[in-house]
Amino acid sequence: MGLKPQEYGSLLPRDLMYLSDDDLLLENYHVMCNYGIARNKMGKIYKEATEVFRYDYGVLALKLKAYEKLGLSSSFIAKVVVRSPDLLIGDANIDFIKILELLRKGGLEYRRIEKLLSDKSTYNWSQLLSLLNLFGKAGYNDEQLSELISQKPWILREDSVDRALLLIGFLLKFGSTMNQICSLFLQFPKVQVEKFASNLRHCFLFLNEINMEAYEIGKLFRSHPIFIGSFTLKKTNSLLSRLNAGKKRICEVIQENPEIMKKWVKGSKIEWLPDSGEELRSQMLKTKFFLDLGFVENSDEMKRALKVFRGRGAELQERFDCLVIAGLDRKDVCEMIKVSPQILNQKKEVIEMKIDFLINDLGFPISSLVRFPSYLSYTMQRAKLRLTMYNWLKEQGKVNPMLSFSTIVGCTDNVFLSQYVDRHPRGPEIWEDLKKEICSA
Repeated sequence: MGLKPQEYGSLLPRDLMYLSDDDLLLENYHVMCNYGIARNKMGKIYKEATEVFRYDYGVLALKLKAYEKLGLSSSFIAKVVVRSPDLLIGDANIDFIKILELLRKGGLEYRRIEKLLSDKSTYNWSQLLSLLNLFGKAGYNDEQLSELISQKPWILREDSVDRALLLIGFLLKFGSTMNQICSLFLQFPKVQVEKFASNLRHCFLFLNEINMEAYEIGKLFRSHPIFIGSFTLKKTNSLLSRLNAGKKRICEVIQENPEIMKKWVKGSKIEWLPDSGEELRSQMLKTKFFLDLGFVENSDEMKRALKVFRGRGAELQERFDCLVIAGLDRKDVCEMIKVSPQILNQKKEVIEMKIDFLINDLGFPISSLVRFPSYLSYTMQRAKLRLTMYNWLKEQGKVNPMLSFSTIVGCTDNVFLSQYVDRHPRGPEIWEDLKKEICSA
């Protein structure tokens, strides 16, 4: 029947000694054999549409006859039933019928459609109809769709349809129009959708991993989709090490000349990117900034600060200034940065937002940052969750009412749970409820 022992073991009826004892199974088996369906294909049909073999006498023959009434030959029906056994389940498959009607209106005769169907492929008529409808919405008429299918029968296959729909969704997300996407399919002589989609996805992941802005990625995908899908890039880690440049520099080079990525494909020899001078200027600005704050040149404290800070040197002063403008003394900010240089890794807007949250939502004065500058490194959800839980425990008389802000927010989750939350029988329950409320808001 075309199945291997490991495949049919689980399909055998448990209440029968011999398959020949099942009259309906044999009846439907003989109906299909007499119809021209090869015996070595029966196992596939049984595996994917077992209920077909349980039809009462005459039911299966009527279902096959229903497709014949559409004008299909028995050889056509036998072929599609093997590739899509679900056509025999329930009433006639509406999506299958609509596709046939669409292709016939476009000039494809059933004999031609039969030849386009592969004996080795499977077909999902619902998804295929969705794909053809998308082409229709892009302006393709029945004749053009039929011509497309005639020239590129691989589009009919289930695996191709799946990937085509994923690819269309992917490109639409970046602002491509359906007309642009449809033109992609027409430009491939024998397109391998899977490889094309894989290359697009691989490139997207690379651009995302080098922190390229979303709108810049979208711009590239809209303007160079065929180019981007035509090659496979090396892995990100490999490119970063071999290009000998920072992520920002690589982004700039790609935006200036996207075609440079063709030199970074698998199997190619990667050359270092030429130094733009930006890295050197940025390093000089960082060094000057920390020296102005009172750091000693080449000291361990200075080396730590330079190592911790990520970003351009020009951004440091802007972030420092926003802390002073918020109401902190310049001298205090200098000390804060010496203690926690990582607070300058956040954008100015993020720092301002966290300060506003500290004062207006949590009710702490700006001066509390002097004693606990690391607050700026934590998420606002963490601070709110910890303080809300602490206030509840304080009301229950289960914690020291004089705990410092830094202790409440700065300790690890394990310490906070074991030393505070678990002190009250309902503590873990309240904690989980607050997490859902605060962290999902």
